[in-house]
Amino acid sequence: MQKTEIVEVVQAELRNPILIEGLPGLGMVGRIAVRFLAKSLGAERLAFLYSPHFPYYVVVNKKGDARLLRGEFRFWKNKTGKGDVVFLSGDSQAQTIEGQYEVADCILEFARSHGVKTIISLGGFRVETEEAPKVIAAATDSELLRKAIETGAVASGAGNPIVGTAGLLLGMAHFKHVEALCLLSETRGYLPDPRSAKSMLGVLVKLLDVDVNLASLDKEIEKAEQIVAKMKQIEQRRELQQQKIREQEEGKVKYIS
Repeated sequence: MQKTEIVEVVQAELRNPILIEGLPGLGMVGRIAVRFLAKSLGAERLAFLYSPHFPYYVVVNKKGDARLLRGEFRFWKNKTGKGDVVFLSGDSQAQTIEGQYEVADCILEFARSHGVKTIISLGGFRVETEEAPKVIAAATDSELLRKAIETGAVASGAGNPIVGTAGLLLGMAHFKHVEALCLLSETRGYLPDPRSAKSMLGVLVKLLDVDVNLASLDKEIEKAEQIVAKMKQIEQRRELQQQKIREQEEGKVKYIS
């Protein structure tokens, strides 16, 4: 494989589709949100994205079957008369600068070939917070940004860099004549964060005007919070141990003097 490729597994006729991207990133927020929404709506498989810029290993399932890392497109036909939705999630982002640009360009070309006029990219915004995570929005179009703010997001401040696929799709969309919105949900960033994803989904379901029950994420949120609490306890014990060692060393120095 010499370049990024997208392999379609079905031919789908889509009506005014929106593409929502959520590849792995800080707190896996975008990935969790996209997969949850796609599953809740019963989205069907559309295509796979393969790239030599993904990490060089394969994943193996419980049956022992191996496959390359990939992105996966799924589509959902909206029967209410509004636009359809294409979801993109996957195993990884590109690992090089050149790869990031190539993958983003490939995604945009695929989206445009299917009539996508609007892209929503998702990601995490690193911050420690005990309150409900805020969802930060940036867009290429003032109307898109206004809609996001009306559904609960807050406008991004100046100077905040948006890295990875989420940022490049936003930045490169203009050259493909596509509108783009990026949503970033506050997250600690170092563990999968379903709490942050739930905040993001609260904005997304309003933007899409779909009826999805987010309560099923609460069990995952509880598990994640328990892991964070255990990690904090371990860190506190480690700090106490380090403090005792320092005190013992200081005592030895005073004795010698």
